[in-house]
Formats: sequence, C-alpha cells, structure tokens
Amino acid sequence: MTNESTKFILYACPVGELGQQLETYFKESLERCGANTAHQYMPHCTLTGFFEDKQQAAMRYVAALKSALAQQLPQQPIPVAEIRQLSFHENWHGLELTAPWFQSVAQTFASLAKSPSPLRLKTWLHVSLAYGFDPTLAKPLKQMALHIVDPQIPVDWELRLYQRQSNWHCHYYYLLTSVR
Repeated sequence: MTNESTKFILYACPVGELGQQLETYFKESLERCGANTAHQYMPHCTLTGFFEDKQQAAMRYVAALKSALAQQLPQQPIPVAEIRQLSFHENWHGLELTAPWFQSVAQTFASLAKSPSPLRLKTWLHVSLAYGFDPTLAKPLKQMALHIVDPQIPVDWELRLYQRQSNWHCHYYYLLTSVR
C-alpha cells in the first residue's frame, strides 16, 4: 500500500428485484439513448459525500461502519427505506426516498470515522436513474423508466463502503433485507 490519498464514500445500493430492474434500465437506456452522467455509477443512494484519506485508512473506515451498524441495527425499521416516488424533473430522473435510519447510520459512521477531511452527510436521499442527459431524451428516458422500474416492489439494500480512484473498490457491504 502506498501513502497516496484516495477517496471513500458510503452508499446504500438497492439489490434484489428492484436492483435488477435498475440494472436493466441502465443497460437499456445506455443502448437506446447513449450515456448520461448516471451511467458513471452503479445504482445507489449516496449517504456521505466523497471524503479523502490515505489508502491504508480503509480498514479504519470498515471498523467504523461495522461499529455504526452494531449501534443502529437494534433500531432498524422494516423496510429500511421507503420509495416516495419515481420523479421526472427537467434535468434529473430518479427514485426519491425517505430513509431516516440510513441517515442515522451515516451520522453514527461519520462520528466514529475520524476522517481528516469532513464527511458531508446527505439530506436529499434518492437513487438517480438519469441526469446530465440531452433534453430531447427526457421523454424516451421517462417512458423507459415507467416501463421497467416498479417503485412499489419490496427492495433489499446493501450498505457499501467504496474507495474510488481510477475504479471502484468495495471494502465492505452489509445486506439489509426488507423482511425479517
């Protein structure tokens, strides 16, 4: 390991049936409409902004996330997040979420992480389907999303701690199921 600085981030990623629908949407939208900014990422809900540290700090962040989960799991609601709506704005399409438990985990993680750079906690929780697209593609992207993505289906989530340099590396994930 080098002493080089790198970026870390905490995501909640939809998995299961909704995760598969989102993967299908991303693939089909790329094929039919070309790349937009959302294609640079996997389907996710951002819980913290990127924060920087040395590469060797990854295990410290994994320990902080495990500790945050241990503190928060007794209060985990089912479902852990509610999809409020599938939204279509001029420059953004996606799923808008209500997920106070995710925010509690992120806040606990941030307090335990001891990062040399500030951890910015996200308040607008969402999963982006498309943004940074040509305005002429808004209608076909919307039609595709309405056809492929069902925001009413139960969704499982994985909390994931990623490192990003030239590629993505998941250091830790924890599955949160929609049923007990």
